[in-house]
Amino acid sequence: MTLTETHTETHTETHTETHTETHTETSPRTAVAALARDVVKIYGRGDTAVRALDGATLSIPAGRFTAVMGPSGSGKSTLMHALAGLDTVNEGQVLIGDTDLAGLSERQRTLLRREHVGFVFQSFNLVPTLTAAENIELPLTLAGRRADRAWIDELVEMLGLADRLLHRPAELSGGQQQRVAVARALAARPRIVFADEPTGNLDSRAGEALLGFLRHAAHELGQTIVMVTHDATAAAYADQVVFLADGRVVGELPAPTVPEILSRMAGLGSAARSGKEK
Repeated sequence: MTLTETHTETHTETHTETHTETHTETSPRTAVAALARDVVKIYGRGDTAVRALDGATLSIPAGRFTAVMGPSGSGKSTLMHALAGLDTVNEGQVLIGDTDLAGLSERQRTLLRREHVGFVFQSFNLVPTLTAAENIELPLTLAGRRADRAWIDELVEMLGLADRLLHRPAELSGGQQQRVAVARALAARPRIVFADEPTGNLDSRAGEALLGFLRHAAHELGQTIVMVTHDATAAAYADQVVFLADGRVVGELPAPTVPEILSRMAGLGSAARSGKEK
């Protein structure tokens, strides 16, 4: 199934029907892919210290698509960096699977990310001198691992990249570059994939197609996806939306719809403004 076919099939049914079917199929999955417990992250010292996370607790279910939202400065990107092992925390516990990141050295965290974590960035972060095929297999090359050719071929077909594999990033559209980045993130079959505003540099059609594939990857391939976004439409593709405010997780919304998300976000914005006025 190509990326376009995935998007078309997804939107043939209503959003409600899609989520009803999804939650029926995935309800037995109770495994936790990543966990943050009472996490505190402070930047700076003394009077200039910023408490980016203030006791944040979040459990990421395996094989599901989770969106993380919150007002500017709520700590959503900081939480993603902590969960991914990109940054250490001052207090609390962070686990990927059963591995507690606090007990790992910087080298061990690097190896853990290489083996078990995939990343999709807003700016694509492709190596300009490599072809699309070489970019996709780059994590495996760096890890010294042999590519699972059948799996790579399946990803390439689903993402509609078969005729673009020999092209370099400058020869690809923004949507094609982001699809290469997604294939790269999934190439090593990671335990969890983190996507930071993955549709931020895409037009609406390319963004919708990409989000449809991310949902497909969770539902059909069992891939755990965590996406940080400010876009309610993008978040509505997820199985659940987690809301942050002032460095804490303040709510979750299963089977989200755009109106529900916008309502929650409006409430968080009002609370933030009230706090500043006081």
